[in-house]
Amino acid sequence: MEPKTHELTVCADVDQLHDVLAFVDDLLEEHDCPIKAQMQIDVALEELFVNIAQYAYPDSTGKAVIRVSISSEFAEITLIDSGIPYDPLKKPDPDVTLNAQDRPIGGLGIFMTKKLMDNVSYEYKDGRNILTIKKCFQLST
Repeated sequence: MEPKTHELTVCADVDQLHDVLAFVDDLLEEHDCPIKAQMQIDVALEELFVNIAQYAYPDSTGKAVIRVSISSEFAEITLIDSGIPYDPLKKPDPDVTLNAQDRPIGGLGIFMTKKLMDNVSYEYKDGRNILTIKKCFQLST
């Protein structure tokens, strides 16, 4: 079955997180996404959207586009913003063997996202950051 694509545009503001999660969760539930996969997607989506809201537009407020392509086998969520170019995948993974107080701040969220998702990709194109996460799932029979 061909995946269906849905899109939401919001202000890149932490106050919009609830609307972003509700939009994605409604689509996941409509497609009978397993609850474990939905929870993992929510964790990754929250991390990525909050980062856009806090860092993409340091001197102004901008927009964020959430594009969801979903089928019975996977969900692919793309976050798009026109903020400052930033590829979070270039940041080295934190050393999780260190105690929390010995680790530098930052990087744990994208690390968790990479661990929870089946694929994470980034590109900067036409003045936009485009970050895509993909989660594959199997329906229980």
